[in-house]
Amino acid sequence: MNLRDLISISLSNLWRMKLRAILTISGVVIAIAAFVAMVSFGAGNQKLVADQFNELGLFSTMIVYPNDSDEAIDSLETAVLDNNAITILSSVPGVDLAYPFDEFTVTVVSDDTTVTTSAQALPEAALNTRLFSRLLAGSSFAGDSVDEAFVTDELLEMLSIDEPDSIIGRQLIISVKKANIDSGLIYIFRDNDGEILRRLEDIELDSLWYADYFKRIARQELGFAAERFLDGFINVPNIVADTLKVCGVFKGGRSHRLKIEPVIIPTSTAARFNSGGISSDPADLFIQFKSNKFFTSNSETDKSYPQVTLSLDPFVAYEHVRDSVEALGYDTFSYAEQFKEIRRFFIYFNIALGVIGLVALATASLGIANTMVMSIIERTREIGVLKSLGAHEGYIRLLFLVESAVIGTLGSLMGILFGWLATRIASIVARIVMENQGWEVMELFALPWWLVLTAFLFGLVVSLAAGYYPASRAARIDPVEALRNE
Repeated sequence: MNLRDLISISLSNLWRMKLRAILTISGVVIAIAAFVAMVSFGAGNQKLVADQFNELGLFSTMIVYPNDSDEAIDSLETAVLDNNAITILSSVPGVDLAYPFDEFTVTVVSDDTTVTTSAQALPEAALNTRLFSRLLAGSSFAGDSVDEAFVTDELLEMLSIDEPDSIIGRQLIISVKKANIDSGLIYIFRDNDGEILRRLEDIELDSLWYADYFKRIARQELGFAAERFLDGFINVPNIVADTLKVCGVFKGGRSHRLKIEPVIIPTSTAARFNSGGISSDPADLFIQFKSNKFFTSNSETDKSYPQVTLSLDPFVAYEHVRDSVEALGYDTFSYAEQFKEIRRFFIYFNIALGVIGLVALATASLGIANTMVMSIIERTREIGVLKSLGAHEGYIRLLFLVESAVIGTLGSLMGILFGWLATRIASIVARIVMENQGWEVMELFALPWWLVLTAFLFGLVVSLAAGYYPASRAARIDPVEALRNE
């Protein structure tokens, strides 16, 4: 007797006890459907993250930072991210492009609307990378020195513009406030309100010979001078302005590592905004102080940056590039390495969801075992007849194992189908909620082939395990006692 005959006999036996078989198979269907739906949610979220990484080319993107470790601080020579460092990083094997994060605060005037936001300088080559590929309207720069600007949908929201196409070709007046050391020095000696003269009159010249009095006056006047210097340095800035034409709009987005500002300006054009002093923005002042170049030079050649982005050759392992960059004395952040950690998290997440489904499947296995035991009790005489006709124990065991396997197969296939239908319904509801809330519509569920295969095998294996004891019990039945059974 072949496998086809065994399956036919098993289906006939299940058909004879339809209600019991339906209830047993239903338990497997519910368990497999729950398993598929829950693991599908984890797989969908993992696919969503992977698709976003692929869309933006993050697997071939690396961020470089100055080394702020204690060893670097104590070292006499600390690696600085300046233009010379960018040239060195560009020559590292596996690096296709290196460009700095050069951010500054700007005021943007469009028609009658004025907003204060952030801008960054970018070379034309950077806009051609996948990181800036989500174009909504227009095109990228025609060069690094053109009077054009690239904007994100974040700026459109600030300007209350709904259609990206409507801003293409529009003129934006962009201005930058530049703090000037000369303004601070002049402000120290400016005495429009007569305060300096009054302070001089309050000084007792005869008492200056006394050291304590001299130190106290010196501290007071130095503090007063520093206060007036900062007042003039920050509050009396130079205004550098230019008119730029909007050439393109792309979909922005930020994370704690990936920074894309609402306004993007070509590098040579942005250099005009960086001339004439230091940005009066407190964050920019802090960077200048930290770079130890506050009083030495404000030229572009000596400028340092908080981070540099590397676009990597996708055919070169990021570990090689990371090791080379860190050997130069810098810290690195790799999105490919981060995705490894994310994937590890999803493995644990999927296991946790799968365990919940397996608990339901284990409960369903008890129903299979109960069904098979009841079937053996009811078919004891039939087993005795088969044995008296020469059927050996292995055949009897196989007959009942095939019957439990049929239950598991039918339950698993139907469970996979119902699980998929449940995820489709949940996905439609989630999409409706996202659209009503104005969120970006995303697919939260996925049904990869490995999940279908895993669910089917789990259902089959658990069913066989549940039917093994009843099958072995049936194989051990004494044919004489079985024939006496009524």
